[in-house]
Amino acid sequence: MRRLLKSVAFLITLAVVGGVIALAYFVGGGVSALSQPGTVETFVARTVRDMAIAWHAPDRQNPVPNSDHAVAEGRAHFADHCASCHDNDGSGDTEMGRGLHPRAPDMRLAATQDLSDHQLFYMIENGIRLTGMPGWSTGTPEGEEASWRLVHFIRRLPKLTPEEIEEMEALNPKPPAEVRQQLEEEQFLKGEDPTPGEASKPHVH
Repeated sequence: MRRLLKSVAFLITLAVVGGVIALAYFVGGGVSALSQPGTVETFVARTVRDMAIAWHAPDRQNPVPNSDHAVAEGRAHFADHCASCHDNDGSGDTEMGRGLHPRAPDMRLAATQDLSDHQLFYMIENGIRLTGMPGWSTGTPEGEEASWRLVHFIRRLPKLTPEEIEEMEALNPKPPAEVRQQLEEEQFLKGEDPTPGEASKPHVH
């Protein structure tokens, strides 16, 4: 009994000391998103992430066959939903991606490519707490299938061609000013005069 109490006391002390160290680290480092996690914090965060995924979700194989069609569908989805943070080539070199804490990773590198299909799928569906990665789950089989196709496309990122990137650029969400200009150009080519209301805001489909 005495040994058990000592063990419990040791664990409580360890937890308190760890909490104090973590608090001092975060308070001392501040809450600015401009700084980036160090090597130790990155290692700990990724280790905890991988352990949590393994704990909460049993490993699954990608049920979507890896085909040109699946990769193309994933590419279009990535261009529309993911490129604003991750860039079309997966580098993360965008204004949004550089401003995150931690920054959007270069998904072409081993830190992403060495993850299993299941881990990538889980992160797409559920997001990752305390980062800028949101969860995209729709709770539907169709949504899960789209996420599995994204996994196939992520595997393609290190070998992406300039032609594929150009195709993705046409699918990227456009800022309101660019949408406005495009609408006005289309109306001009049709011989129409855009009304003030039509020219001042983009149409939403």
